[in-house]
Amino acid sequence: MKRIGLLSDTHSFWDPKYLEYFEECDEIWHAGDIGSMEVVQKLSAFRPFRAVYGNCDGGDIRKMFGEKLRWRCEDAEVLMTHIGGYPGKYAPGIRTQLYNRPPHLFICGHSHILKVQFDPKLGLLHINPGAAGIMGWHKVRTLVRFTVEGQAFKDLEVIEIPRPESSSGIL
Repeated sequence: MKRIGLLSDTHSFWDPKYLEYFEECDEIWHAGDIGSMEVVQKLSAFRPFRAVYGNCDGGDIRKMFGEKLRWRCEDAEVLMTHIGGYPGKYAPGIRTQLYNRPPHLFICGHSHILKVQFDPKLGLLHINPGAAGIMGWHKVRTLVRFTVEGQAFKDLEVIEIPRPESSSGIL
């Protein structure tokens, strides 16, 4: 059994609350648009860290992480990318891979829209954790925690963090 902390779209914004909310987690996963090496260093120093780069990430982050990442967590196959779409409207860059070999869990970011949805056609769980940073149009920052046990995903929690009053970013 593993407890996972999932976030996306930090866009260089560091919040010490990430560590507070992920204290009980065994691993931290980031679905792209990390934005800075500071975020990578602080999260990876705290817990084992997996990530993909996003469309806004620079060369230093792209050298460390791939565009897509596929691995096993417990007995579940996980596929993560930044731009992925959602069930019924998957992004062209990932659609073929999803349909040819569906994982148990598909994670993406990019939209800044929190979404947890089961895809009955592919038999997979889709999670977009929304945006944890302050850049963008979202009014609430979100993180996700969940447990992987075998091939099951349990105890999923959405954490909402208010945006600082002075932040107003644009996508």
